[in-house]
Order: sequence, then structure tokens, then C-alpha cells
Amino acid sequence: MKAFVNNGTYSVVKCRAMPSFNKSVFAVIADSKEITAVVAENSEIEGEMESGFRIITLDTVLPFDLIGLLDGISKAFAESEIPILVLSSYSTDHILVKENHLEKAVECLRKSGIEI
Repeated sequence: MKAFVNNGTYSVVKCRAMPSFNKSVFAVIADSKEITAVVAENSEIEGEMESGFRIITLDTVLPFDLIGLLDGISKAFAESEIPILVLSSYSTDHILVKENHLEKAVECLRKSGIEI
């Protein structure tokens, strides 16, 4: 399996309103309690914000019946004391790590057999 690190640094924002979709918006999750957006850092989106994330994307199409992939990855990160946020899209998963953990996270994935 392969993965890649997306260019740029991102913020996770608890938005006050649904953001307009443009190049700076990576993902939006709207549930019954809040709207969360992952956006390019320095985007002009208002709300409570945590910045300094990098995004690692699994470069493969994952079947819906796949079991245990994220379990193994999250355990490897936990053992290395790397906090993560995971977003799943229709076809693959994206792992958000803080910039200061990126190098260690990449090494962790390589040890898990994922080519970056």
C-alpha cells in the first residue's frame, strides 16, 4: 500500500456557518451539533480553530468491507505517541497529524509496510 503527504499545512475549524467550497477547503463534516472544516492554513474561515496539521492520504481505493486497516495504523501511531485525526472519504482515508509529528508519523507508516 502507498500513501503520500499532501502539500501545505491545514487547520481544523469549528465553523459558525457552512463554508463556501473553494481550493482552500479540503473537507467539511456537518452533523447535528456542528460544522467542521479542514482548510488550508490562513484560510478566511471564522470559528474555533486548531492549526498546524499535515494530511497523509492513503493512495489506494479501499473497499467498504475492509476490516482492521485503521486499527493497525492507529495502534502504531499510539505506540509512537502520535495523536491523529482520521477522515474517511468515499474511496480512501486521510490521516491528520500535527506538523511537529510528521517525520515520526511517516517513519511509523513505513515500519507498518506503507510506502510513502
